[in-house]
Amino acid sequence: MDGRAHRPETAGIHNPVLPGSHPDPSILRVGEDYYLATSTFEWYPGVRLHHSRDLVHWRPLGGALDGPRLLDLTGCPDSGGVWAPNLTHADGLFHLVYGNVSGYTGGFTDCPNLLVTAPTAEGPWSDPVPLHARGFDASLFHDTDTSWLVNLVHDWRPGHGGSAGLEATRYDRAGRRLVGEPVPLLLPPRAGWIEGPNLHRRGGRYYLITADGGTGYGHQVTVARSRTLAGPYEPDPAGPLLTSRDHPDLPLQKAGHGSLVDTPDGSTYLAYLVARPEGRHGPCILGRETALAPVHWTDDGWPRTPTGLPEATVAAPPARPPRTRDRRPAARPARPARKPLLGPEWSTLRRPAGPDWITATERPGGLRLRGGRSPQSLTGASLAARRATARHCTFEAAVDFAPAGFQHLAGITAYYNTRNWYFLYLTADDTGRTVLRRAGCDRGVTTVDETGQRPVTAGTTVRLGLDLDGPQLRFRYDPGDGWQPFGPPLDATVLSDEHAEEHDAGGIRALGFTGAFLGLWAWDLTGRGHHADFHDPQYRTRTR
Repeated sequence: MDGRAHRPETAGIHNPVLPGSHPDPSILRVGEDYYLATSTFEWYPGVRLHHSRDLVHWRPLGGALDGPRLLDLTGCPDSGGVWAPNLTHADGLFHLVYGNVSGYTGGFTDCPNLLVTAPTAEGPWSDPVPLHARGFDASLFHDTDTSWLVNLVHDWRPGHGGSAGLEATRYDRAGRRLVGEPVPLLLPPRAGWIEGPNLHRRGGRYYLITADGGTGYGHQVTVARSRTLAGPYEPDPAGPLLTSRDHPDLPLQKAGHGSLVDTPDGSTYLAYLVARPEGRHGPCILGRETALAPVHWTDDGWPRTPTGLPEATVAAPPARPPRTRDRRPAARPARPARKPLLGPEWSTLRRPAGPDWITATERPGGLRLRGGRSPQSLTGASLAARRATARHCTFEAAVDFAPAGFQHLAGITAYYNTRNWYFLYLTADDTGRTVLRRAGCDRGVTTVDETGQRPVTAGTTVRLGLDLDGPQLRFRYDPGDGWQPFGPPLDATVLSDEHAEEHDAGGIRALGFTGAFLGLWAWDLTGRGHHADFHDPQYRTRTR
């Protein structure tokens, strides 16, 4: 009997396959298993990983970089931290290359690149190997017995355009170090600013897959090829492999930054990022997401997608027979003994989840957060959140909190970065009475609606909720006798990538790479760690 009879043909791939903030995808197949790594910026754990057997259904594995040993985000700027990780496999090990951006203003980009390895995608991961800080978007290419680190070379000098091209440096896998001087890659004339380089080898040629046109609406995936690794590279005469640049009415925009993977049956797929704006070239509240496209190879050896455009639904690979018992892989090495406190859908801001500030409470489904620093601080925040993954979604949680003063705050948030957020919270007024208030921050300007506050009986559990409906955000609360709205609708586009990006006379002031997060937040501006208990946090997507 045909093995496929045990399983129906796989349905199509529905894009984005990883909704919400999952940009810069690096895709990999090991045997019959696919893995995807995506950027996480200032959020722990660093580098989100997902696993699939069919490219249709993806299982979150959580973040690879779960503590300061692997990633230090202390003082990380908004949209700094982990940019464009790269996941490969060689010598029976997963290799993860990542940059940790500590600054990007004034024409400079401080980006030390690091490498960790692990026997499985779920770890345990080795101590990091420092590589270099010559540029960002570094990737590892394994060319038979030789490996190369490929990256953009950042040029800080005024008038030089920010990029000195691409380069490759030999990496000694046995010695775990770079060897020799970087080799410039000879790019096509007028290549301009290209980033996100990924090298592939096929049929005696090297294929350079790059991100071109910036990270916004001019984004695209481009391809060039050469007979030698150093080049010269010739561009595909047909133009970009995939882009939405000239099609502003497509539902999937900003298509770019891709990597290729071959399926067991010899097909090829492209993983790339997209965004879903509010309106034509409008703000993108959900951030940049991961999509997939099938790729065919022309007779003269160029990769092409069916339309060259991002598509909402594409064909999936043929379903493969299920593994039989005797075909199962050998048992995986034991995972680290420490079990993550939060599930793989959760992230924490600039510091890992640990008992110094977040613990499981006595009641099932509960978390205790010890109040952290102010929203302007680049260290010590007590914020646990998850990505908004749909234009219409809700987030709710019950809060037990006994504030002793106006410097104690705890509640739920719709958060973008230190300069753009909304917060529905319990605090104490000047008489010591517990009240429910709303605050917001728009490009660094904080406002508090004290006139709309509601008194809350001390010791009462209050359930708080928010509803994201496209460009609008609404807060609500339930004091115990049913849901009530709290305040008027709010402008959710404040939480978009476009709104977060700021420029001043010196150039970039702030980047907007992360998309919106929804979560639990506790402040104690006295520094004493006054705690709040959160119970039964729930996130749901909705159809309008």
